[in-house]
Amino acid sequence: MGLFDDDFYSTKVSRRREQKASKQPMPRGWSARSKSRNLSTLQISAISSIISAVVAVLLFSLVTGQLTHDKSVLPAVIQNVKPSSGDPYDRIVQAAAAVRPAVVSIINHKEDTAKSQLDESALGSGVIYKKANGKAYIITNNHVISGASKLEIVMVDGETRKADLIGADKVSDLAVLTVNADGINTVAKMGDSSKLQLGETVIAIGNPLGLGDTLTSGIVSYTNRTIPVSLNQDGVYDWEQEVIQTDAAINEGNSGGALVDLNGRVIGINTMKISDTGVEGLGFAIPANHVEKIAEELAANGKIVRSYLGVYSMDLNNPYVPLDENQRKSLNLPSSVTEGVVVLDVVGPAKEAGLKLNDVITKFNGQTIDSTISLRKYLYDDTKVGDSLVITFYRDGVEKEITVKLEQKPEE
Repeated sequence: MGLFDDDFYSTKVSRRREQKASKQPMPRGWSARSKSRNLSTLQISAISSIISAVVAVLLFSLVTGQLTHDKSVLPAVIQNVKPSSGDPYDRIVQAAAAVRPAVVSIINHKEDTAKSQLDESALGSGVIYKKANGKAYIITNNHVISGASKLEIVMVDGETRKADLIGADKVSDLAVLTVNADGINTVAKMGDSSKLQLGETVIAIGNPLGLGDTLTSGIVSYTNRTIPVSLNQDGVYDWEQEVIQTDAAINEGNSGGALVDLNGRVIGINTMKISDTGVEGLGFAIPANHVEKIAEELAANGKIVRSYLGVYSMDLNNPYVPLDENQRKSLNLPSSVTEGVVVLDVVGPAKEAGLKLNDVITKFNGQTIDSTISLRKYLYDDTKVGDSLVITFYRDGVEKEITVKLEQKPEE
């Protein structure tokens, strides 16, 4: 019997039915001899299979014949499919083996100023991305090495080496270290993060919770996600980080480690995750193309040179600290002006050019500026030190323009 008490769901005939069938009288004119000549079940199945096969061949010939004559109807084809290499996990094994020796654990020793001794340390990860002049260069996150009095790396074989900080950048959250290159034979190959595809398999290698040389895997959940961040850690978003989103497990200590594709190339530097109750699988990495550019400048100059305007501001439409009705009235803005940046203080180039408190900036060189984030992104991405910047702003309800000569951003 089947799952239900019904012979329809059963692959066998019940004995009761067999017994009933055996007691039924044969129709008139039938004999026992004629009954014995009936085809067996096996024979009937064989004949049915042959007939089905013939019908299927005829139908296939008919359909393919129509497709041949009708060129507008073509079978669906999935493009760019590569043949399987056998074991689907073999490529993960090979990619991990290629990159693992180039991924190091980083120990950030922080000095207790009250005791004047090293008694606190933080853990992170880094990637050896080049060798030159007897030194190996390691890329990691700025927040991994922040506040360090002493830096050490731990190689994949457990060897510990002293590391020197060459340069760090708070905005991109990247830093470059160097160590003695003796005995270091593996350098990670950087990939092209612009060619990443949604759903592509990736692996994360790093030092989560001090468990060095840890490997996790997942997929690319989003190729170019924009995440708001607070550069000053004051709870107000003032920058946007472009990142690769992945569901590969990334935990504390993974920061600065490698996000690797199945070709064994580093396509990102793991930098953060979203951690909250009921949230999982939301990890982020800085794209390799951006990392390479920043790393080379840090290695050459020890810092990233950016344009400086000298404006401290807040958004006209700040969702976190909204302006009240009286504050808006004091700006005396036309009703058509709903977005812009309110100047809170000015120094340097902005002060010299004549910007003042409560001026509302709306454009840079004719391009709309609707937030502090867009103001910074324009300065950092679209200008260089020494450029002249045309600022459109409102003062007491009147639209004005001034030209500012940008200077180099001072050290913080």
